[in-house]
Amino acid sequence: MKRRHAVKAIALGSVTPHLLLGGTTGFVPAPKVKNKVTLSDFSSAWQQWPDMPWVGPEYWGNRLQDWGIRDGRAVCVISDKNRSLHCLTHQLGSGSGNFSLQVNLRWLNSNSKGLPEAHTGFRLAAKGKFEDYRSAAVFGQGLDAGINGQGFLFIGEKTGTQQLSLDGEITLKLEGSGNELQLKAQHPENGKLLAMLTYSQPEATWEGNLALLAHMPVDDTAAPSVSFSDWQISGDKITGDEAQAFGPICFAQYTLHHGILKLAAQLAPVAGIPDLQLSLQTQQNGQWETLQRAIPDPLGRVAHFRQENWIAEKATPYRVKLDLPLKSGIKSYYYTGTIAREPGEQDQVKMAVFSCNADYGFPDQEVSLHSLKHQPDLAVFLGDQFYESTGGFGIQTSPLEKSSLDYLRKWYMFGWSYREIFRHIPSAFIPDDHDVYHGNVWGESGKKAPTDEGWGYAAQDQGGYKMPAEWVNMVQLTQTGHLPDPFDPSPVKQGIGTYYTDWVYGGVSFAILEDRKFKSAPKNVLPEEAMVTNGFIQNREFDIKAHYDVEAQLLGERQLEFLKHWSSDWSKGAEMKAVLSQTNFCTVATLPEGSIIDSIVPKLPIPEPGEYVPGDAPTSDMDSNGWPQKGRDEALKIIRKAFALHVAGDQHLASVVHYGVDEFGDAGFAFAGPALNNLFPRRWWPPISEKQGELPGKPAYTGNFHDGFGNKMTVHAVANPRKTGQEPALIHDRSTGYGLVTFDKAQKTMKLECWPRYVDPEKQPDGQFEGWPMTIAQQDNYAKASLGTLPALDLSNYHKPIVQVIDEESGELVYGLRVREKTFRPRVFKDSKYMVKVWEEHQDSPQIFGGLALDHEQKDTVFVNYRV
Repeated sequence: MKRRHAVKAIALGSVTPHLLLGGTTGFVPAPKVKNKVTLSDFSSAWQQWPDMPWVGPEYWGNRLQDWGIRDGRAVCVISDKNRSLHCLTHQLGSGSGNFSLQVNLRWLNSNSKGLPEAHTGFRLAAKGKFEDYRSAAVFGQGLDAGINGQGFLFIGEKTGTQQLSLDGEITLKLEGSGNELQLKAQHPENGKLLAMLTYSQPEATWEGNLALLAHMPVDDTAAPSVSFSDWQISGDKITGDEAQAFGPICFAQYTLHHGILKLAAQLAPVAGIPDLQLSLQTQQNGQWETLQRAIPDPLGRVAHFRQENWIAEKATPYRVKLDLPLKSGIKSYYYTGTIAREPGEQDQVKMAVFSCNADYGFPDQEVSLHSLKHQPDLAVFLGDQFYESTGGFGIQTSPLEKSSLDYLRKWYMFGWSYREIFRHIPSAFIPDDHDVYHGNVWGESGKKAPTDEGWGYAAQDQGGYKMPAEWVNMVQLTQTGHLPDPFDPSPVKQGIGTYYTDWVYGGVSFAILEDRKFKSAPKNVLPEEAMVTNGFIQNREFDIKAHYDVEAQLLGERQLEFLKHWSSDWSKGAEMKAVLSQTNFCTVATLPEGSIIDSIVPKLPIPEPGEYVPGDAPTSDMDSNGWPQKGRDEALKIIRKAFALHVAGDQHLASVVHYGVDEFGDAGFAFAGPALNNLFPRRWWPPISEKQGELPGKPAYTGNFHDGFGNKMTVHAVANPRKTGQEPALIHDRSTGYGLVTFDKAQKTMKLECWPRYVDPEKQPDGQFEGWPMTIAQQDNYAKASLGTLPALDLSNYHKPIVQVIDEESGELVYGLRVREKTFRPRVFKDSKYMVKVWEEHQDSPQIFGGLALDHEQKDTVFVNYRV
């Protein structure tokens, strides 16, 4: 369907956007999109702003880097196809009435003059896939009306006969009444009529967004195309909401860790405005008090605030205030939220889990509405906050300023969708491969990936980062700058920073890892005959399982040292532990047998409910942490010492597995959350004949399996794609949604939930994916078979002490944990002599008991005196 014909179909109602939203409200209300009211007339104020690479909070530009303000005018700074500038605060409403649009324009690109396909002017009644002004602003198609490169007025497919000169400024005025439109070209100074065109479309209702348009299909794309001034919108058909403006403070996120508040405020591209003032304020006794001022980063346009000795005993309203010196005077903007009360004394701490966010469901309103009904205490976004295709137009990789704006457009879309989730609770973000414009990334300690042979597999398979280090650091700054301070901030190659760290919140200690940064590229370490492409072995005769001892890094020595420290550190009130990372330590995925790469995944048919897909085999995707196998096992042996749950994203397939190293289930559990929007609907349909053990009462695809690398894993639950009958099927048939983990510090359990995004949890409390909810005990995360126990520890004089068990022969920590019980019997896994340390957090030194051996009769008790 041609563009203008598609617009006609939308206007006539034969193409109807799907409506995702219900009339529900969440724990924290999300932005309303339905309650629009008649507004006063709109008039642009670009003349009040300084020159900058942004056009103001009332607009959304496609693309961000293609629009700016120059000399008081909005300028499309390139000459390319389908560039639009949407008004966010004013739209054409559904009711009857009249409207008028007017703008002054100058045609800047002389090379596009004479081209009938080049045009500029208005786009009206623009609609996206969903009934939301944000969907329309990014993806909206509408009816175009304006002037073409030959100087003729046009509306849709209709072109006028009066030819105009494009050498001077022209005033375009479009008026609508009923199904009639009238377009006029006038002299900008005296209003003289230069040309006119009328248009009628039976049954048209003209509803949707309003935008300015620049469409220039020319070769010299770097040249500015059109400039606009004095855009006016009026009429009784105009509705909207001033709150729909976006920016200049777009969103904010924060963490609270051991009395340190770190908050990041993401700004629109206003950092270059001289003398701007940005401050963090909190409300005390009804008054706003300034705590700190900050300067935004010139590339990432993000500002960071840090407050030490933060008291988190009560919720505290905050706001970020931005004072901008405009030509008309200082104008103040605000973004408000809440620094939550830390749930330290609560028995339960609930974490919402998100990852893999394509733009299929943008603006994803139902995710905020439904996830917030669970009232989470914190949220984690574990990578792929967007994809290269997000928002259309692909990616721009240079020059640096433009590529940073290209990134910010996608990052803004993420925040526009989900900022209500983390407005009032702390949150953590981990960038993954697509966040840095990679399909897969093997960072090799930050080296530069060569792009001389192209941007795709040839570059990324050689390891490193394709984008410049300064750009990568900008991405990390925007997404991770609010995390607790890095464990070791020493940069890697090219000066790329690190962010791996621990975060203790509400009595739960999280190890935040960087899966990709230190990992070896498989093509660089495996024998050449493996023929690696995009992390897949193309040689069907090559046995990856025979290369367990290959010299390859997974997390790198620095992160292994961090994990060793973290697994033994139960300070800051930590009672339970979890690892957060981009991907899991196995490959829970199958493909049709004989497949040697996963590019076919989006085209695989979606099965009916209850159908078991035959003919698949486990994959060996080296993008997962199932490879290298030796590095995987090293990491799991450390993590299990903390009885830690692993929570990950990346795989586009929600699952719960129990890791095995030497035996099935001898390490921890892992929960990979579902994708928010699923580009790659992976699946798990293993051959039943390869199952090593059943899980009674569970589906056939569960049980003990080896993944494609030979790693042991017990699969407990998988949310395979299946036909749901929900529309759009592109979203809902691919098992999209979010996860929840509830840490119960009193019961020492972890409850895992997995929700489809379309399910309202209040109306359908039993609406989770099959296999969920699932509750595991903390000690199940080190479920290695024990030989017995040491003597019981009488802890009656202690309040939640820390207990460590150390093998005296090797000096190695066996495990550590915080204990609530008054009597505790330490399990051990071999017949040896052990040292046990017991202490409370505020004590200077532990009680130490050495030479302890297996208590075969289960009769012995060690009384632990409290030491002041």
